[in-house]
Amino acid sequence: MADVQLIILFTSMALVVIGLYSAIFVDNIIKKIIGISFIEEGANLFIVAIGYRPGGVVPILMPGMDTSWFATNAAYPLPFGLVLTSIVIGASTLAVMLALVMVIYRRYGTLSTKVMLADTSKQEEYNE
Repeated sequence: MADVQLIILFTSMALVVIGLYSAIFVDNIIKKIIGISFIEEGANLFIVAIGYRPGGVVPILMPGMDTSWFATNAAYPLPFGLVLTSIVIGASTLAVMLALVMVIYRRYGTLSTKVMLADTSKQEEYNE
């Protein structure tokens, strides 16, 4: 069962690396946002991997359960609570980022960062 946890850790590392590459080196703003989302999901997957317990049970103490058995077999609830909160916050920030992309596209007519930066430098030359 430790192999499953190791696979999850490598997958989360791959998601973070792909997301960093996309956020830093890709020109399109939408693709940068997708890369940031990959980083977030990689971090969430890493936290879930930390909370994983092979053969674990849901951390809800039911009536009639032996507390010592429950304490040794229950999964860790804190990482799952943190991931659930992170998913809600991530969905909200993703919506705000995409709304900002719509405003940027209306202003510049493109989603390319190179074109926008070139347009900004031209505007600064006109202001001088």
